[in-house]
Amino acid sequence: MEKIYTIPVNEAFDACAEDNAKGCPFCEMYRALQEKELEIILGASMMEPDIRIKTNEMGFCDKHYFMMLKRKNRLSLALMLESHLAEVKKEADGIGAVKKIGKINDSCYVCSRINSNFDKMFETAAWLYDADRAFKEKIEKQSYFCMPHYHKFLTVCKNALNKRKYADFENLVKNINMNYLESLQEDVSWFCKKFDYRYKEEPWGNAKDAPERAIKFLTGLDEEEK
Repeated sequence: MEKIYTIPVNEAFDACAEDNAKGCPFCEMYRALQEKELEIILGASMMEPDIRIKTNEMGFCDKHYFMMLKRKNRLSLALMLESHLAEVKKEADGIGAVKKIGKINDSCYVCSRINSNFDKMFETAAWLYDADRAFKEKIEKQSYFCMPHYHKFLTVCKNALNKRKYADFENLVKNINMNYLESLQEDVSWFCKKFDYRYKEEPWGNAKDAPERAIKFLTGLDEEEK
């Protein structure tokens, strides 16, 4: 059942099943897509005229500006900034500047590329659940789905599966997330209790990083991705 477009989905589910610390498999897919797009845009693609036109028009979000700034190829970034700033100046000084500035501020070339491919990965995951019994077993091995991706996975599968299959699917992923949420709540509560002098000498258990894990579960973001 393996096809080219199913490979990144299967790889992410396999990786997160083997190492539960990775967390949500869709977060794993997103990180892989993001890494690929940043490598491409800071490479030779940066000089391709059609891509340069789009980056001049769209620019990048704050997150991706700073991610690019931390990388080695600062010249590529500076060249894109040079032509993007010229575009910003033209739009900011023209008719309808308020609307045009708002459009620039709300757009990001990297995000648009990631989101287009990321949506297809959810559709592929829904198709795999429907068509490949082995994929259901991969889902069963996941530690959790972060809340944003949990909602999207449910939404996509509700539109892709018949009522019976969707009910089975919803029950499966809900049980996974509820089990994780219960243990996460316990860890966060224990983290809080550890600041009470009565529990000072008690072992931390799994609670030391509970706030970080809770935020990752709720948002899908690691601390370094803020």
